[in-house]
Amino acid sequence: MMPDYKISIEIHPDSKQVDFIDKQLQDFNVGKIGDYQYTPLFLLLRDSKKNVVGGLEGFIGLGWFHIATLWVAEELRGYGYGKALLLEAEQEAVNRGCLNAYLFTYSFQAPKFYQHLGYEIFGELEDFPPGHRRYFLKKSLQKNL
Repeated sequence: MMPDYKISIEIHPDSKQVDFIDKQLQDFNVGKIGDYQYTPLFLLLRDSKKNVVGGLEGFIGLGWFHIATLWVAEELRGYGYGKALLLEAEQEAVNRGCLNAYLFTYSFQAPKFYQHLGYEIFGELEDFPPGHRRYFLKKSLQKNL
C-alpha cells in the first residue's frame, strides 16, 4: 500500500530543498545525456571613461549558445553596438564549440533586430505578457565555422 503524500505550496522555500530538487533533475539528465556544464559568456561595452553602456550575457552548453540578455544604452541604439556585441559573442561561442544559438525576446523588444541577423522564430506565446508576445528564436552558427 502506498503511503499518504501531500502537496504543500512553499512561498519561501528552504534553499536546501530547492537545491535538492535541482540536483535530482540534474542527476537524471546526466544519466540520459552525460555530464554537462553551462559556462557563462559575458561581454561588456564601455565608453571612454570605462562606464558600462551595454553588454551581453549568455551561456554555453550542449553545443548551444543561449543569449540571455543583450542591452545597449538607449542613446547608443541604432549605431551597430548591439550587432557588434551579438556577432562577437556568436564567434566566441563558435570558438567554444557551439553549433547553434537561441534566445527569447518580447514583441516590444527586438525580434526584428535578431531576424535581420539571421535568427528564425521557432515559437511564440501570445499575450505573454498580456497585450504582447514572447518570441523564441534560433540560428545556426555553422556558417561562422
